[in-house]
Amino acid sequence: MANAIVKCPTCQKTVAWIAANAYKPFCSERCQLIDLGEWASGNRSIPSDADHDDVTAEDIDND
Repeated sequence: MANAIVKCPTCQKTVAWIAANAYKPFCSERCQLIDLGEWASGNRSIPSDADHDDVTAEDIDND
């Protein structure tokens, strides 16, 4: 597979997706830590669906 070129999620700098880049998809440790800090402070999150948040395997089996 050819190496992919992506943009750093933090600074938008072009980054090669290669094994030598320990910080992929980020361009540097700095950008990686900025992103981690945003998640930790609650500035980033994955949207949730309140109707399906508490569904368990048992709930699915009962349907």
